[in-house]
Amino acid sequence: MYQGSASSSATRSKEDAATQIADLKTQIEGGADFAEIARANSDCPSGAQGGDLGSFGRGQMVPEFETATYAMDVGDLSDVVETDFGYHLIQRTE
Repeated sequence: MYQGSASSSATRSKEDAATQIADLKTQIEGGADFAEIARANSDCPSGAQGGDLGSFGRGQMVPEFETATYAMDVGDLSDVVETDFGYHLIQRTE
């Protein structure tokens, strides 16, 4: 999240959030554990579960998030996805 994104209490700027998530993506691509990165860095309530959102169907997530998720194969890591809630990295597990 960044200051001004939906439901955000974050004080970081949009630019700082973009830099941070790009760094996190690099760490994961370099072998860091997605769940550990999520627990340590996510502003989303799912961060406590290592970023696990559980199963969800079409129409349950904002369009940008859903489009990215359903375009991925199981095991893939997304590019940075921006929604009204901020920036996201998605790892598809099922």
